Amino acid sequence: MNRKTLVLPAVVGLLATLLAACGGSDDAGDGGEPIVVGTTDAFVTTADYPAPFDPALAYEAGAWNILRNTFQTLMALPRSGGDPTPEAAEKCSFSDQKNESYRCTLHSGMKFANGHALTAEDVKFSIERTLAIKNPNGPVGLLSNIDAVETPSDSEIVFHLKSPDATFPHKLATPAAAIVDSEAYDGTKLRDGFQTDGSGPYTLQTEVKNGQVVSAVFSRNPNYEGSLKLKNDEVEMRFFKDSDAMERALQKGDIDLMTRTMAPDQVARLQRGDSKSIELVEMPGQEIRYLGFDTDDSTAGKKAVRQAVAQVIDRQALVRDVYERTAEPLYSIVPSSVGSHVNSFFNKYGDPDVTEARKTLRAAGVETPVRFTLHYTTDHYGSATAKEFKALQAQLNRSGLFNVSIKGVPWKDFRPAQSNRDYAVYGMGWFPDFPDPDNFIDPFFAKNNFLNSPYRNDTIRTQLIPQTRQQAQRTAAAKDFERAQDIVADDVPVLPLWQGKQYVAAHDDVTGVEWALNSSSVLQLWELGRGISG
Repeated sequence: MNRKTLVLPAVVGLLATLLAACGGSDDAGDGGEPIVVGTTDAFVTTADYPAPFDPALAYEAGAWNILRNTFQTLMALPRSGGDPTPEAAEKCSFSDQKNESYRCTLHSGMKFANGHALTAEDVKFSIERTLAIKNPNGPVGLLSNIDAVETPSDSEIVFHLKSPDATFPHKLATPAAAIVDSEAYDGTKLRDGFQTDGSGPYTLQTEVKNGQVVSAVFSRNPNYEGSLKLKNDEVEMRFFKDSDAMERALQKGDIDLMTRTMAPDQVARLQRGDSKSIELVEMPGQEIRYLGFDTDDSTAGKKAVRQAVAQVIDRQALVRDVYERTAEPLYSIVPSSVGSHVNSFFNKYGDPDVTEARKTLRAAGVETPVRFTLHYTTDHYGSATAKEFKALQAQLNRSGLFNVSIKGVPWKDFRPAQSNRDYAVYGMGWFPDFPDPDNFIDPFFAKNNFLNSPYRNDTIRTQLIPQTRQQAQRTAAAKDFERAQDIVADDVPVLPLWQGKQYVAAHDDVTGVEWALNSSSVLQLWELGRGISG
């Protein structure tokens, strides 16, 4: 089979036919040589991140790629998206009409990979542990609406919520709710290092040098009991300093597949078909990039300054010149591929307009040029990030209204400093925890938001978020979500920039590539197998 750029999900039926012609099937690739996956993610232990693979701390896409494959959750997203379905649980459902009590029943006879029994008490322990540790950089916010957890029997768990939440099944499908072995983890503190003790489809063995993971091997867990069907026995993950080194390894055959993080120029080369043995799969994505503002800062705290930035930034030029159209302009914090999206920022500000931005600043009595520093992370979102921030700097400074400098910081230092509000303006990305508009509103604007932003809007926080969570039919919440997006566009505590597409490049004897990433951009290693190259 010649290399092709395959666009999903519109061509899933065609893709299945193509793969079948190359020997692919649901059972393809059982056993055989390990599949080797390349990534530019870096996992390093630091004082702020002593346990990168601890579910009570891990809260970014790279780490969740590890956790999704080594831990179980009660619920899981189906391979093709949609509402979550039972995974470690045999069944789960709300037991009241107000969406305040949620009951799950575990499969019988479950075990962790280490042979310890997995019971309802382990589920309770895992949830209460994350809530007790309450790490500010972790995913505790996803579980913060839990009031109490009961275990009527070894196989039954009942969650009592503080307020109605129709999105709770989605939250139980995230690694925030990963089930850990209560005999192996401390209930009050993080587990140092990279060891994992879960019940997921794979066990994990890591090679570590100087506190950093240099390779990770995922081996089939013989004790796994769940809904996933493994197409392989072993996957090795190798880590590269940049995307160029990763691509060279793919071309040489040292790795079978690469995804995070591919540079725009690499995608363009692969689309041209320079290598006939490598296929590029394109999928719709829900990843977003945005600027965040410290609304308590003496400069960024001025609403007029944030609005003027929104009036000057040219998203079309950004995705054209920096990302070679591998991304799309984004005019709301909720991406266009998610329900209830509305182009609130375009509706308010229209196309870039320096004249209007000047009027905004003058009306507020803000002297120009406005000075601030744009901070970005050098090693977390891909090699194009530095070019992106140079482009943003140039756009703002060309207007004559701003005097902006830029500064790149490694992620291990960037994220703690951002959370500590050391930066007035900074660039961040968001890979959704689950595909619902709530996950683009609550994490940013709730009381204990993951940015630790001082921004507060009581309409969003105390009215719109609670109202949307009462709606089991999510389309019924659309008007409230649209109103929240309009408020954000007016206040500009964050400024959405672009929405990404997902790409996976693999040799054509690797099957299941079209399912390698789920709707939240997380790797599903169990879908990968080996067929016959054509």
